[in-house]
Amino acid sequence: MRRAELERSTNETAISIKVAIDGEGKSEIDTGVGFFDHMLDHLSRHGLFDLTVRAKGDLHIDAHHTVEDVGICLGKAFLEAVGVPKGIRRYGHAVVPMDEALAEVAVDFSGRPFLVFNADLPNGSLGNFDLELAQEFMQAFAVNARLTLHINLRYGSNTHHCIEGIFKALAQALRQALEMDLRNTGIPSTKGMLES
Repeated sequence: MRRAELERSTNETAISIKVAIDGEGKSEIDTGVGFFDHMLDHLSRHGLFDLTVRAKGDLHIDAHHTVEDVGICLGKAFLEAVGVPKGIRRYGHAVVPMDEALAEVAVDFSGRPFLVFNADLPNGSLGNFDLELAQEFMQAFAVNARLTLHINLRYGSNTHHCIEGIFKALAQALRQALEMDLRNTGIPSTKGMLES
């Protein structure tokens, strides 16, 4: 199984992460940010990634550092777990309906980090999760996993449904991109490598 374990400690957060790419969708999540835990659980279950995340952050200030730093660590863990990307499909795409919301995510596990985030979310929060943190997490994850990530919230009015749809679509797209391709066992690039 493709696995990685990572720990990171700063003056703002202490994070421990375990990832198994070829898992069963089992998760143990505790970041102190309830809505974020719920979203990471969706990432695990719908991507079939086994995921353990423990984070202690400066939540007396707000959840920003915790969410961003989990994104950094999770991205690094995915990159390490994949290792040399021989035989992966590389690309993944998913469109996920969540009641009245429809989210679309496309992924290229390219070695070239980039985020396009087209989601018109209002100001506000869900519990102690400020809505702007959805984009902060995706930016940190994309940069540190070294993948190109396009997110389009096509429509939706319930912000919980909108963000949940995005995380579920990310899970499905990542699962597709990181699946092994039995017909192409080499590096999926005409360059012979995946990097910038």
